Amino acid sequence: MSPTVRGADAETVRRALEHGEPLPGTVGFAGELDGLLVRDVLGRVPLYVDADRTVASPAAAQWAFEPTSLESPELLPPGSTLDLTPADADPERQWTLPEPPLETDHDAALETLSSAIRTATDVARESDREVAVAFSGGVDSALVAELLDAPLFVVGFPDSHDVEAARTAADAMGRKLTVVELEPADLERAVPDVARAIGRTNAMDVQIALPLYLVGEHVAAEGFDALAVGQGADELFGGYEKVVRLDHRVDAETTRGAVREGIETLPDQLPRDIHAIEATGLEPVAPVLHDAVVDAALRLPDSLLADETVRKRALRLVAADVLPEEVAMRDKKAVQYGSLVARELDRLARQAGYKRRIDDHVTKYIRSLLEDEPVPPTE
Repeated sequence: MSPTVRGADAETVRRALEHGEPLPGTVGFAGELDGLLVRDVLGRVPLYVDADRTVASPAAAQWAFEPTSLESPELLPPGSTLDLTPADADPERQWTLPEPPLETDHDAALETLSSAIRTATDVARESDREVAVAFSGGVDSALVAELLDAPLFVVGFPDSHDVEAARTAADAMGRKLTVVELEPADLERAVPDVARAIGRTNAMDVQIALPLYLVGEHVAAEGFDALAVGQGADELFGGYEKVVRLDHRVDAETTRGAVREGIETLPDQLPRDIHAIEATGLEPVAPVLHDAVVDAALRLPDSLLADETVRKRALRLVAADVLPEEVAMRDKKAVQYGSLVARELDRLARQAGYKRRIDDHVTKYIRSLLEDEPVPPTE
C-alpha cells in the first residue's frame, strides 16, 4: 500500500517514528504510512477514523482527512498511530510534546525565535502557490504578512475593530489592503456551509470559523491558492489573559506552565480553522506552527512570554525588527469579536426568535439552519 501522508514526506515521518522525534522539522503531518494511520504531536493536520468501523469495512471508509467523509468521525489523537487491521485496536501514543531546557539568555532566545520564524516563512514560500494573508492588523498576521510579502485581506463588518485595525496597520506598513465588508446575509448564507465543513455546531466554534471562511471565499475568487494565517501565536507565546492571572481556567502555577497548557489545546482547535479554510478551496498556511517555532517557544522563560503589561513579549520583540512599533505592540480582539461576527450572529439568532433567555440560543439558531442536513458528530 503506497503511503498517503499530508504535510510531510513519508521518509521524514518514518524517521520521526523510528527516533521518537516529536518535532522533526515539519508543519505537521497525518495520513496512512506502512499500514498505520499517523498524526503529528500537535495535530496540525486533521485525521479522522470512523468510530463504527469493522474488519469488513473497506479501507477508504475507515479514515479520512475531513469529517464529512465518515459516518461517525473521531479525531485520531495527536502524536498517535493506529493499526486499522483489528477493528477494535486503540491508538498508540508515539510522541508527546517535548520539554526542552529553559533558555535563560534573553538575547539568545530571541535570536533563536527570529531564526525559526524566518525558517518557517521560507518554507511557506517554497511552493508555487499563490498565497494571500488573512490580515487583522495584529502582530501575528502582520509578521506573517511582512515575511511572506503576500497580499493582505481583512474581513469584518464596516464598523468592526478588525477592519479599522487592519487599515491603520497596513498604512503603517506601507501595504495595500483589500477589505471584505460583511452584511448579515453573508452570515446566514455561510453558517450551514461552515458548520458542515468543521463538523461542529456550537456557537463559539462557528463564530471563529466564519471569518476564515468568508475571507477565504473572497481570496479564492481572486485566484489565490492558499491562505496564510497567524494561528497558534496566542497559544505558543502567551496571548491569553489566563496565562497571567493563573486563575481557575488553568492548572499551572507559572506562566510558562499555563502557556504549555494552551499549546496542548491546539489539536482540538486547529481542525476547525483548517476545515473552514479548506472549504473555500484554499490550502491553509500557518508558519507560526512550524516545528522550529514551536521548539523555540517551548524554551522561552516567563519574562519573555507575558505579564500584566505585555503579552506575547518575545514575539513582539522579534516582530519589532521588521514591523513598525505601533503594529508590533498592538493588542487586538479575538477574531469573532474583532470582526463583529459574534455580535451579528447573536442578532440574527434573536431575530429568528432565539432570545438570550434561551440557554445557548445562538447554537440552537445554528442548528435550526441545519435541520435537513445533520452535521457529522465530531463535537
